[in-house]
Amino acid sequence: MTRTPSQSTHPRPRPRPSPSPHPSPSPRSGARVLATAARVLHQLRHDPRTIALMLLVPCVMIALLRYVFDAHPRTFDSVGASLLGIFPMITMFLVTSIATLRERTSGTLERLLAMPLSKADLLGGYALAFGALAVVQSALATALSVWLLDLDITGSPWLLLLVAVLDALLGTALGLFVSAFASTEFQAVQFMPAVLMPQLLLCGLFAPRDAMQPALEAVSAALPMSYAVDAMSEILTHPALTTMFLRDILITTTFTLLTLTLTTPTLPRRTP
Repeated sequence: MTRTPSQSTHPRPRPRPSPSPHPSPSPRSGARVLATAARVLHQLRHDPRTIALMLLVPCVMIALLRYVFDAHPRTFDSVGASLLGIFPMITMFLVTSIATLRERTSGTLERLLAMPLSKADLLGGYALAFGALAVVQSALATALSVWLLDLDITGSPWLLLLVAVLDALLGTALGLFVSAFASTEFQAVQFMPAVLMPQLLLCGLFAPRDAMQPALEAVSAALPMSYAVDAMSEILTHPALTTMFLRDILITTTFTLLTLTLTTPTLPRRTP
């Protein structure tokens, strides 16, 4: 007797369950970045010495500089604007490099990366947390310089604040980058003269860049602090936005983003 198709011995395949029309979303990268930033800020809140270093030391240094040149206020006007961007950069570099290294040596970084947290999320959280502190730091230093210490600038104080914030963020990015190559906090501190001192000498603060030896002028053109000082000089002498000012802040921002991008693949999970 011939079997009909309905009587076939082969079992019929079971229908696959249809996917849920509303799958549960995985945690977004932005939420992980915000959570990391909140954790870093919570830790810093219990470290008053670090907060004092970040927020007060630049203000104290600028005030000290003002009274060093008390008999020559024009000298303070010429260098004060530039140092308003340099001091926050140095401070954020130092604090960020040590804080990130401490996370790695304590094993916290390894535990965090064992969770659904990428290096990019982690660095984004650190950059966001320290960036928020950089805004506060730069706002305090700018307000002190312009309204209390009578720093005389031709341009807008808001542009001065913008450059100060960008410089502090650049210091944060450089601190995150060099922390990947340090094994101890002492080594992280040693990176400061190696990374920042050449920039400080060649940025045009002590001598015009175009008056340097050609080789040194070429090196200074590849250093981000040079463009930070140039941007401050534009605010000091021009009442409105200039093409050179826009170029300087664009280059400074590009350096910051490029440094953060290079930090992601180089950051180790822990220090042996």
